[in-house]
Amino acid sequence: MNNGLKALLFDVDGTLADTERDGHRVAFNAAFDEYGTGWHWDVDLYGKLLAVTGGKERIRFYASAFLNNENLPANFEQLVPELHAAKTRHYTQLLSTGAIPLRPGIERLLKEARKENLRLAIATTTTPDNVTALLKHTLGSASLGWFDVIAAGDIVPAKKPASDIYDYALSEMKLAPYECLAFEDSHNGILSSMGAGIPTIITVNDYTREHDFSQALLVLDTLGEPDQPFTAMQGKAHNHTYVDCALLKMLHGQ
Repeated sequence: MNNGLKALLFDVDGTLADTERDGHRVAFNAAFDEYGTGWHWDVDLYGKLLAVTGGKERIRFYASAFLNNENLPANFEQLVPELHAAKTRHYTQLLSTGAIPLRPGIERLLKEARKENLRLAIATTTTPDNVTALLKHTLGSASLGWFDVIAAGDIVPAKKPASDIYDYALSEMKLAPYECLAFEDSHNGILSSMGAGIPTIITVNDYTREHDFSQALLVLDTLGEPDQPFTAMQGKAHNHTYVDCALLKMLHGQ
């Protein structure tokens, strides 16, 4: 059933911006230093930790899978949310410096979608504060009003790859999955969006390039710009060199 494309739903980390390696990872390490844990997540280790979504969950996964839950601080369970809050503070400070720009094509597509009267939403496991900081520091405070729903963090019980965050966004927008397209960058992400029944476009990054995206409508390196064409890695781009609303409506009608 196809009643036309009505909304675009965006993941945040890795999709709107390359926030993971040089944003969240750096902020986690700053929080670890602040609390004197002696922990450090290098680039390769962080790639492994990305198998788990959610910052607090990622810390617990690290303690279990890489430290065997040994030599942990006595107050570890109490410390996890404190570390995560400190990490969020360091991350928003980093964003305020302009160190993490939006990925190619994001700002252009968001603005075009608004002109085309397509509704916008965020569906992410990152905290609401992180989303707000990224949007404010890249698009300005007014951009928060561009999105009908900002579904983020612990607003649902199960994080990606569960479909809960997308189910929540659809419910809040009173839309059916077939009226939307989702934008993701990871295997956990597409499991979540497709679990909710939403056709999905992928833009890969260095951490997710080799993930299984066999369910995706289209897999690209970026959304592209008129002077910076994307590379299509899977699916049909219909002779387009950057993602615009015309291409999205074409893909949605397939």
